[in-house]
Amino acid sequence: MNTRSHYDVAIIGAGMSGLAAGIRLAHFGRRVCIFERHNAPGGLNSFYSIAGRKFDVGLHAMTNYVPPGVKGTPLTKLLRQLRIQREEFDLCPQRESRIAFGPRGETALRFSNEFALFESEVAAQFPRQIDGFRRLVESIRSYDDVALDAPAVSAREIVRRHITEPLLEDMLFCPVMYYGSAQERDMEFGQFVIMFKALFFEGFARPFEGVRRVLRVLLEKYRAAGGERRMKCGVKEIVAREGRAAALILDDGAEITADHVLSSIGAPETAALVRADSPARPANAATASTAMEAAEVGRLSFVETISVLDQQPDEMGWGRDTIVFFNNSEAFDYARPDEQVDLRSGVICFPNNFEFGAGRRLPEGLLRVTCLANYERWRGLSEDVYRADKQRWFAAVVRSAQRFLPPLESAGALSAHTVATDMFTPRTVERYTGHFGGAIYGSPVKNRQGRTSLANLHLCGTDQGFLGITGAMLSGISMANYHVLAAT
Repeated sequence: MNTRSHYDVAIIGAGMSGLAAGIRLAHFGRRVCIFERHNAPGGLNSFYSIAGRKFDVGLHAMTNYVPPGVKGTPLTKLLRQLRIQREEFDLCPQRESRIAFGPRGETALRFSNEFALFESEVAAQFPRQIDGFRRLVESIRSYDDVALDAPAVSAREIVRRHITEPLLEDMLFCPVMYYGSAQERDMEFGQFVIMFKALFFEGFARPFEGVRRVLRVLLEKYRAAGGERRMKCGVKEIVAREGRAAALILDDGAEITADHVLSSIGAPETAALVRADSPARPANAATASTAMEAAEVGRLSFVETISVLDQQPDEMGWGRDTIVFFNNSEAFDYARPDEQVDLRSGVICFPNNFEFGAGRRLPEGLLRVTCLANYERWRGLSEDVYRADKQRWFAAVVRSAQRFLPPLESAGALSAHTVATDMFTPRTVERYTGHFGGAIYGSPVKNRQGRTSLANLHLCGTDQGFLGITGAMLSGISMANYHVLAAT
């Protein structure tokens, strides 16, 4: 059987986790093919072009940044496992970010890639909470967040053992939820720890070219290792026989087989592909009974506006902030809104405001604003209504975000400096990622071991449970190591 019809490993989806898994496996001589339905890799973290401009999708910043020489962190682990030199990613650290709560962000906590700044801000703004905050920090440092068999525990419950001020509690949850939580109003504590470490212990960075730089490096490594990739070639069905994924039926009707299958497209989405020719039996009934079939479709989706400016943000007085997490409601409510968009909270990102180095700056200014959205309110709209609603909400989202930024010289200044715009909605997310319900972070039920009821089919990526761009790559690496390389 030639390699056009049989592989050692077939990977569904060319997102960050799928590419990382492919590189790792190809390095060890496995015949690997990645199947991707779209014409661009990256999944949730890709890019697109409009009128000659390239826009990043998903990437505000790479989390888990540490400077050169720091060892034993997620970033250094993935670089080592994928045989990537850190300069290949060209990571440039953030300037400074904020968590801003109140009608105009009156209560704010600044943070950078040095944790001492965040700790000092908590001490200054919440002096009676600082001892509890430090105890929480120690519990986070000591928690084994990479354990694949860790029990699920409420993060709110753990945090409240140390923090008694509801405002501080909400300010701690806002960034970690917006950057990785698929669960409404709470998080599993292990997920909270992963994101807290990624944002506050380590920090933010961005390649000068954005996500294209990361994708180019991954594709080059995969190609050099001998991996095969089929773009515009999705998987339509997974044929199950005798408890195994016996074959993959592609969109064009072709059939391929593989000894192992890794799916990065999400647990409900993977379960929907399985067609049983005979009843499946769990690969390990005690531990995999099975999370894939039990996974819920996520309820959380977003809209994001992108404004292209004819000035750099610092020329407009917006040069200090890299990312601003904002909320103006009495209590931070991270949940699917009743309306199409929830303007009460969100994330502002200035891709220009990273330390790119002398003589380097992005050619145009960029302002991105993200808010929670209701998928059901966007699906099924006629094209005319959909476009009108996008235009209406674009203006409302940008206007809402400006409350948390230094005022401009005039009310219409932002419009005067805006040369292009775009906006994605939950419909966009569903169309280009395949995630049911436009759920960016997938199912609230995570499957840390990646097991399914089919012995040779495993999950990686969003619904395996590692978060962020770095986490997605580590998910692909860990599942490749755990289920394929360690098993043979």
